[in-house]
Amino acid sequence: MFIEVLAAVGIGGLLIYLFQRNRKQVLKIEDGWWGVGAAFDDGEDLTIRPFKVTTSDEELEDLYWRIDQTRSVPSLEDSQFNYGFNSTYLQKVVTYWRHDFDWRTQVDKLNQYPHFKTRIEGIDVHYVHVKPKNLAEGTSAIPLMMVHGWPGSFYEFYGMIPLLTEPSDPDGLVFEVVCPSIPGYGYSEAPHKKGFDTVCAAHVFHKLMKRLGFQQFYAHGGDWGWQITTNMAQLEPKIVKGLHVNFCPPQAGLSMTLSLMLGRRFPTLFDFTERDIQRLYPLMDKLLVEPVKEFGYLHIQATKPDTVGRGLNDSPVGLAAYILEKYSTWTDHDFRNLDDGGLTRKFSLDDLLTNVMIYWTSGCIVSSMRFYKENFRQGLNQPHNKIPVYVPTGFASFPNDLMHTPKVWVKQKYHQLQSYTPMARGGHFAAMEEPQLMAEDIQNFVKTLEKK
Repeated sequence: MFIEVLAAVGIGGLLIYLFQRNRKQVLKIEDGWWGVGAAFDDGEDLTIRPFKVTTSDEELEDLYWRIDQTRSVPSLEDSQFNYGFNSTYLQKVVTYWRHDFDWRTQVDKLNQYPHFKTRIEGIDVHYVHVKPKNLAEGTSAIPLMMVHGWPGSFYEFYGMIPLLTEPSDPDGLVFEVVCPSIPGYGYSEAPHKKGFDTVCAAHVFHKLMKRLGFQQFYAHGGDWGWQITTNMAQLEPKIVKGLHVNFCPPQAGLSMTLSLMLGRRFPTLFDFTERDIQRLYPLMDKLLVEPVKEFGYLHIQATKPDTVGRGLNDSPVGLAAYILEKYSTWTDHDFRNLDDGGLTRKFSLDDLLTNVMIYWTSGCIVSSMRFYKENFRQGLNQPHNKIPVYVPTGFASFPNDLMHTPKVWVKQKYHQLQSYTPMARGGHFAAMEEPQLMAEDIQNFVKTLEKK
């Protein structure tokens, strides 16, 4: 009798374990209030208001005065971009900014697509909403939210928008695109209270899409946009129809450690490709030396963002150097060895300075940097880090991104990985650098799911 009871208890325990292991975890969050003071008791304002980017003579005169007062610092001989943004080349950028860059023309370019604002959880959320102009009768556009990161903005998707909403391929899917500004970035109001992280942003963006009338939609993200859209899939997996990302920092664990230790010697055992071997090894250089060179900004912004941010908020030249340095090295690490940082090899100065001007004119650099502190306030022990993603996922792996994540590691987080595409070229700001490649990968990923 004792043995039978013991067996029954054991079987019951095993069934409970299997049930718990296979049960799909969902991320939970309660409504927040990020406005000034206490939350209003009369409900949330659901109004959607048109918005336009504007400028003025006073704004430009102030900018030019501050640029004219900058104090140049000579770079060390033969230092290129290895000490940060090279001062000799910075002066060339600043001269172009001061005398040739036409902000009014760029404002018109920003306004070529419809902008809106709406109030969610006490703060104004800005977004660009582009509907296709010529939709075939009997068809409907596929809703897609695209979320940027730091130090980017909604503008990084401007090259992709026409490729998605007006595809040249007659067999291409037609999308209706929503590109929000993360609260505290660009023209979205900054939270007035502590604690606004990627999960809070994901919750706000779900509310935005529901307010726009979408019952289901696809989502794409890079940099912080990767984490926000991932959190959106964890919060409401039945609403996010598919998730496409081009950034996925690996999560430390036993399987990752073993694969790193033994993967070079036994690549097939860990499903490593030749591309994985090239990107991951030698370990000391790829996983230690390179991050130390590039992640100093992260430690500053995750600990004392207001100190550095205050200086950048006062100095347009300092702001430009801080932001544009990332568009050099994060596009290709080898650009550190070039006198001009390779900036205009992949981007135009007009596009780069337009992104800087979005930060400058909105005064958002401090609040954008605070986002790091909010997301690292619990270190790496965030609840969402332990929850898998069950939404169908596509991953675009760009060869020059900040870090490489093999397919086997991506699958540990994204349990329904539908596609993993080794991209031909591109770095961290892939949506802005290679809009055609990114749009094609999104097209292929969504086509696969729509056929199913």
